[in-house]
Amino acid sequence: MSAPPVDAWGPDLLGPGFEARTLPLLPDEEDDDAVATLVRHMPASDPQALTGTPTTPTFAALYLHGWNDYFFQTHLAREISRLGGAFYALDLRRHGRSLREGQMLGWITSLTDYDEEIGLALAVIRSEHGWDGDVVLLGHSTGGLIGCLWADRHPGALAALVLNSAWLENQGAEPVRMVGEPVVRTLARRDPRMPIPLPSHDPEALFRVTDGWLERDGELPDPAWADDPYITGWDIVPEWSPRPCAPIRPGWLRAILAGQARVAAGLDIRCPILSMGSARSHLALTWTPHSRRADTIVDADATARRAIGLGALVTVARFDGGVHDLTLSAPPVREQVFAALRRWLGGYVLR
Repeated sequence: MSAPPVDAWGPDLLGPGFEARTLPLLPDEEDDDAVATLVRHMPASDPQALTGTPTTPTFAALYLHGWNDYFFQTHLAREISRLGGAFYALDLRRHGRSLREGQMLGWITSLTDYDEEIGLALAVIRSEHGWDGDVVLLGHSTGGLIGCLWADRHPGALAALVLNSAWLENQGAEPVRMVGEPVVRTLARRDPRMPIPLPSHDPEALFRVTDGWLERDGELPDPAWADDPYITGWDIVPEWSPRPCAPIRPGWLRAILAGQARVAAGLDIRCPILSMGSARSHLALTWTPHSRRADTIVDADATARRAIGLGALVTVARFDGGVHDLTLSAPPVREQVFAALRRWLGGYVLR
């Protein structure tokens, strides 16, 4: 796959209705020619755009993906566009479309480094629409943590912040569970780039919701779901989301722990916040009968407790049957998530 053009829009791998552009970045500590990639949804050229999508947006939305992840959730883009949002997504440096040969997937030593690409993305968004209107930041998992810290440092920049299973608390992080936080910090001082050894798993036993419905899952819950990606599988690029995950390096994990410590100390995010998560967690990389109805990555209860300290106006929503990325849940749960998002944005953003 060829990289998107620099400072110009070109076709994106998601097909008609989606375009991407490369955002050059200043050298960071790694100095490995890191870039970011901005993706936009163009409903007018999307044959699968939802009925009722307006031609003129009234707000802009910027999506930040999670760890071991990148933007591929076209259905989310279409939902936001139907609400009147100009939808954009950012593949952060060394993730997804921004990953270049020889780079360490996801490598970062400070979450504040991401301020550069977020700022560049917002500059593009504002220049394209010729207005300084409302911007909503959406963050999933680690992207939610990044978004919270950015919003705290940039009061007044956002109309709203929407979190999807944000990783606000280190409970549930397998590397921390396995070796302990003090050991992570010691390893980071010795060799921040050396991958942390993790238990090996039988590849056949691993669970990932993007795989779709497998024989071990049993009978389909509803035959009407047969053609839904929850059953058929979500189309992802394996190299950008390796199994079970990219190598976890102590220098990166130290940056995550530092960000979570700031959240624990209390933030002062000035815009309304919607924190969405599953009703329960079942933390495991391998399949169990609970995997398809719970958050298998982060502690949903811990995230909900931590969210209330993010700012003065926080709405916490929990969804029974939700998976880690709520937008990849079973069809009825997914619709509940989008319905809640529509109602909440209607109260705080839409005019």
